[in-house]
Amino acid sequence: MHDHAPPQGAQAALRAIRLLKLFTAQAPELQLAEISFSSGLNKTTTHRLLQALLSEDLLDRNPATGAYRLGPGMMALGVQALSSNSLRLRARPLLKRLAEETGETATLEVPIDDTMLILDEVSSKYFVGASGNVGTRWPMHATSTGKAFIAFEQQGFARLRSELPSFTSRTITGFDELEQQLDDIRRRGFAETVDELEEGFSGVGAVVRGTLGELLGALSICGPSQRMSESRRAQLGASLCTVATTLQPRF
Repeated sequence: MHDHAPPQGAQAALRAIRLLKLFTAQAPELQLAEISFSSGLNKTTTHRLLQALLSEDLLDRNPATGAYRLGPGMMALGVQALSSNSLRLRARPLLKRLAEETGETATLEVPIDDTMLILDEVSSKYFVGASGNVGTRWPMHATSTGKAFIAFEQQGFARLRSELPSFTSRTITGFDELEQQLDDIRRRGFAETVDELEEGFSGVGAVVRGTLGELLGALSICGPSQRMSESRRAQLGASLCTVATTLQPRF
């Protein structure tokens, strides 16, 4: 994880933000006790922060269960962030072109802690394909975009947890094995994943850089493993590297 020291006097704000981050696709609704336990805060402090977030519509409550969930204020902020993100705006036509030319799903992803967030996506033309994942976060070590980001970020390994969870029998869970893959990624310029996040799902990913060469995010092309043979992954990966380069702003 990043080791950025928070500014002094921001403890309450940081606690509130961390509460918001507890809500995920796997846990969209949480009870007070669950939030208190996961955050490490006592129930009184947790309740006070939740009430503040409720007052700003950043949280909502399920009237049937009393569980908390992200509110309309968060949705509005998310839409605003998407619409104003310059990288997303510049990448959109390229994603469309990639999807049209390859027939597979093309995504733009950005890092959040040890995950990659799908910022934008253009779906496959096929009936069977990857789609509908904008806003989803996936673990870096099991995705092509994540592995590409780790490979080219100076302290990429620092993002990962001490243990790498397994999602399939092919998920890389050892740091030595992952490091070997990262060397290959640096050499060829793109990463790939084959049945590592989900059985039958494969993809290739390449990083997107800023004006000074800093990492901004990553592009991917993904789809069913039966269509993503080794030779096709190599072809798509090379094409993806070229497209990613065109996204880098020039002086």
